[in-house]
Amino acid sequence: MFNNYKKIVEEILAKANIKINGKRPWDLKVNDERLYQRIFRGGVLPAGEAYMDGWWDCKKIDELVYRLLRSNLIKKVNINSKLLSAVITSRIFNFGAKSKAFEIGKRHYDLGNDLFESMLDKRLVYTCGYWKKAKNLDQAQEAKT
Repeated sequence: MFNNYKKIVEEILAKANIKINGKRPWDLKVNDERLYQRIFRGGVLPAGEAYMDGWWDCKKIDELVYRLLRSNLIKKVNINSKLLSAVITSRIFNFGAKSKAFEIGKRHYDLGNDLFESMLDKRLVYTCGYWKKAKNLDQAQEAKT
């Protein structure tokens, strides 16, 4: 089954001039073959999580993303029976998703405050800020009220 997913991903990436395990700095290096099925199960978010898990890498990820966005893949990808079948199959046979919900939540949210302190304001607030006169994140959070 992984080979079908791989072939479809290869065909889609080729439309953006990206190769799997190619030599160019923007080519995608796959470290775990389960990546293809993970992408079909959820798309962009699982692809990003797979990157963080070390399942794939890229020397110039900014170039990879640029090529993906510039190529406007949504208009180039043919939704044919083979692609539709792969997507449906990956969704139907995702038996473990609910059983792993607690584990997934624990991995993503029980991280301690170090991560959140590095990306949020001093109150650890997940909201927008008002930047008109603000010079830092804390000022932007204060200015929104």
